Amino acid sequence: MKGSSIKLHMRAGERIYINGAVVRVDRKTALEILNDASFLLENHVLQVEDAVTPVKQLYFVAQSLLMDPNESRGAKDLFRRMVVDTLKIVGDDELSAGIKTADAELSGGSPFQALKTLRRLFELEARAMGNGRITIEAEALPSRSAAA
Repeated sequence: MKGSSIKLHMRAGERIYINGAVVRVDRKTALEILNDASFLLENHVLQVEDAVTPVKQLYFVAQSLLMDPNESRGAKDLFRRMVVDTLKIVGDDELSAGIKTADAELSGGSPFQALKTLRRLFELEARAMGNGRITIEAEALPSRSAAA
């Protein structure tokens, strides 16, 4: 979020990840972030056990950039390798274009925008997998432990 403040309304017990710190509020509150900060709301966090498709694995790695900025170089490298591997198995042009857009956004320093783009691809990916437009070969994707 460049150059402007953002106000977040949070429920009791909700978490937010800000510049690598995990913050949990104990009651309903509003936070206003006044400067540039990387943050991720808890309801946008994908758990490792849910990262079971190529796009969700990309999302999981991209979210780690916001959750743990100290590891951003390794996560960016892994994300880039995974994009290359994923594009090899995707036969859906719209899905491929979305993955390329997310890659450009992440490479351009906009990981939050990349997450939004990838989230929009979840349903498209499910449809593509259902009609055979994604063929997953075990050796084509990194292991889930590599994405963790």
